[in-house]
Amino acid sequence: MTALSHDPLWPRAGDWPPLPADPAERVDLTLIGIPTHRTSLSPTGAHATPAAVRDALRRYSPFVVPDGGASPFVDLGALVFADVGDVPAPDGPDGEARAIRAVAQASARSGVLVALGGDNAATVPAALGTWGENLATAGLVTLDAHHDLRDGVSNGSPVRRLIEAGLDGRRVVQVGIADFANSAAYTARALDLGITIVHGDELHRRPMADVMAQALEIASAGGGPVHVDLDVDVCDRSVAPACPASLPGGIAAHELRAAARVAGACAAVASIDLTEIDATADTPDQRTVRLAALCVLEAAAGLAMRRLPQTG
Repeated sequence: MTALSHDPLWPRAGDWPPLPADPAERVDLTLIGIPTHRTSLSPTGAHATPAAVRDALRRYSPFVVPDGGASPFVDLGALVFADVGDVPAPDGPDGEARAIRAVAQASARSGVLVALGGDNAATVPAALGTWGENLATAGLVTLDAHHDLRDGVSNGSPVRRLIEAGLDGRRVVQVGIADFANSAAYTARALDLGITIVHGDELHRRPMADVMAQALEIASAGGGPVHVDLDVDVCDRSVAPACPASLPGGIAAHELRAAARVAGACAAVASIDLTEIDATADTPDQRTVRLAALCVLEAAAGLAMRRLPQTG
């Protein structure tokens, strides 16, 4: 990464400290890396992505511009952040168990936990570690071109595996499911499990904020914590070229950012992940990695907005 300019009046995001030594001290948002990649259905260097996103965070400021001067001033500097680093070797049964424990320890002290994948296999430990004993009442929202209901253990199976672990399919909402990216068998499986599907074409007609509000209402109906999986291959390939399975015609970068902010603002959301980016395959301008970094900040902005006075 090239050297960045220094301006005392323009603070940079990122470079967050580890969790405080005092276990009684809580933080607002904790970052954790879960660099899964070994079971990916397509070759990937996704294990390099958490470090790349951390570098990209420093390109941005922790400040949200007021909307037309009417919205309250939001400075993320008022939040307490922590970064617990990466889970070592999180693939395989032992690695996944290690990741679940690390997530559980971090999320127990955090308002929201944001997990950086890795491929989509990271969603399993990110969700299970956050839900803990609340699995039976938990909910899941995915932004993904794919159902991720495949058999076996891979980046194509996390939703199936979470449901088999005890998640109620009726509290799963999949936003952005794409044509020519799934099969009849897996779509039928999703419907049989009671999963709510929001087809990608619907997103051309409905604002993302409205779609996410409905999705989060369904996912939180059990009263338990909600995990939001932001699989970046839901985006158009022009903005997510480092996602091996992204398609032309996916959602726009601003829509993914909007989804991240709505998720952060929802009191039921306990954790969010960002997955399926291969940082080693990104364009020279790092557009995919930079989008992921902005989604981290959007989630933080949403979290900050939970504290603002509600009107209307």
